[in-house]
Amino acid sequence: MNHHPYQQASYLQSRSGYDWLWAVLLLVGAGYLFSQYQALMDGYEIGILLSSVLVLLGLGWQWSALKTLSLTVTAFSLLAISRYGDDLSLGETSFLLKYLFASQSAIMWMSALYVMATVAYLGLLFSGRPFVGKVASSLTWSATAMGMTGLMVRWRESYLMGADIGHIPVSNLYEVFILFSIITALLYLHYEQKYQTRSLGGFVLLVISAAVGFLLWYTFDRHADGIQPLVPALNSYWMKIHVPANFVGYGAFSLAAMIGVVFILKSRAADRNPQGFINARLPDLALLDDVMYKAIALGFAFFTLATILGALWAAEAWGGYWSWDPKETWALIVWLNYAAWLHMRLTKGWNGKPMAWWALIGFFVTLFAFLGVNMFLSGLHSYGEL
Repeated sequence: MNHHPYQQASYLQSRSGYDWLWAVLLLVGAGYLFSQYQALMDGYEIGILLSSVLVLLGLGWQWSALKTLSLTVTAFSLLAISRYGDDLSLGETSFLLKYLFASQSAIMWMSALYVMATVAYLGLLFSGRPFVGKVASSLTWSATAMGMTGLMVRWRESYLMGADIGHIPVSNLYEVFILFSIITALLYLHYEQKYQTRSLGGFVLLVISAAVGFLLWYTFDRHADGIQPLVPALNSYWMKIHVPANFVGYGAFSLAAMIGVVFILKSRAADRNPQGFINARLPDLALLDDVMYKAIALGFAFFTLATILGALWAAEAWGGYWSWDPKETWALIVWLNYAAWLHMRLTKGWNGKPMAWWALIGFFVTLFAFLGVNMFLSGLHSYGEL
């Protein structure tokens, strides 16, 4: 029997008890933060707090796994922060902190778990055993939880070092490589659940493992894990929104590139050996094309937002919206590249292997904008040098 739309349950009425518990916990947490730190927050930071609550509420209602992840990270972070108290030196003497939840310990766990997840996903690709896939997904979720915990605890550790040192941990290459790994993993896990396929994990996790490799080198060779005071230009509320938005873009573009690699392999296998191992293990080309398009569209939206926010930040910090600094110039090149990709997709109907190659080449353009500029060029963004 058909019902008129007004007779159907509304969106709010269809929410589960877990959804409403999630909403209550978010509001209570935000209220506690506001009551404790209101004196230190300006209007922009209050707006960021409110926006974060609304975004997390919506994402949690749409993706149940995110609620579990967030609650796990909150529990781990509060446990570590409560163990610290006001004594940063406990990070070296407390077993719980030293081996699990101090920021550097949690980040090392994140690194190990992501590498293990990569191996497990590749094992799934060759074995085809569902249990191996479940292990790979569990390892990726665990790594993401430990990475997020590491960033949250590092945030607190910076304030324990001094009120003038404390800052959100997205201020240098060490911290943003952790952020990049987490965001890329979350984007992948979302599409893994949405499309019910784990066969892309071995490719996407390779990018994350490469980031982990750089992170480990940067930690042990350059000792970059130490918390440093912010340079004056970074001491701004703009950093709290510009940098995360940027790295949603970077993560989405990286995901699209690796899906492009899978598309190329799948299309070649389908032409040469339709009954072969690769063709049997990898998803359909239509699904790959759709996920690649959605990842680039998402990344482009966030990268556009980050570019606008960066221009506003530049106007406040340096007196002008645009200065053709090398980082700004390469950000524009990245933006134009993906704008052209989407334009040809939407207006000309381009798809398939040429767009997959384009997504892969775009990844290297993005990689240079992300890392190469810091290595080989200098400018107003010199605080990000290796």
